[in-house]
Amino acid sequence: MSLSRRQVTLAALAAVPLRPGGPKGRTLYIAGDSTAAQKYSTEAPETGWGMALPFFLGKGVKVANQAVNGRSSKSFVDEGRLDAILSVIRPGDLLLVQFAHNDEKSEDPTRYTEPWTTYQDHLRLYVEGARAHGARPVLATPVERRRFDADGNALPTHGDYPAAMRALAREERVALLDIEALSLALWQRLGVEETKVYFNWTGTEQDNTHFNPPGAIAVARLVARESLRTRVLASRDVVRLHEDIPTSWITWPEATDAPVL
Repeated sequence: MSLSRRQVTLAALAAVPLRPGGPKGRTLYIAGDSTAAQKYSTEAPETGWGMALPFFLGKGVKVANQAVNGRSSKSFVDEGRLDAILSVIRPGDLLLVQFAHNDEKSEDPTRYTEPWTTYQDHLRLYVEGARAHGARPVLATPVERRRFDADGNALPTHGDYPAAMRALAREERVALLDIEALSLALWQRLGVEETKVYFNWTGTEQDNTHFNPPGAIAVARLVARESLRTRVLASRDVVRLHEDIPTSWITWPEATDAPVL
């Protein structure tokens, strides 16, 4: 699917400054696609889960959300976005990588990767790049779309990509957050109707891929909980796991206020 002019413009903007953490503490960089990305006022109520992740992290971990609409593991690298992160990442920082939604677009050679070859090859660039700078790579399987069969069973939509990432994580001994499995289980538990509350369903749009504030908060909670379980983060780094997060905490800045990479 081709990108609109608005999407292209927003894709050229970074979500937050690359170095938000200052000399103290650690920074968690997010490399990913539109499901995680910062959204701006023209896109509200669409919300990336990376916008909600800071609500679950303590003061010692800052989030630099560099996820960008429409990117795949390949195009993110080809556009120099991984290099931009690696130019500022520091020892002790984290690089959380979530791709697959756009890697699946076989009709677009600028984004398409094959799960067991080029997808894994590109993910290795993130892993090796982070490690070369003393940072810790973290792979996150892609969050699931909202899709159900006639019997109300939540269906996986990402083909072999999650399995390929899991295999790579084992091979490279990289921490894995299995957000695909966790989100699929969450959608199953919520059911056909209740999941509509979590996705970007508006009066004019029925979007079963992107989230609204409740959905972004729910997925960010999964990311934080899994980061704690896998010891990517320590207990002091994770907060509010069992608290209700007000959707009013989500804000959409003007696109003109976003810093440019």
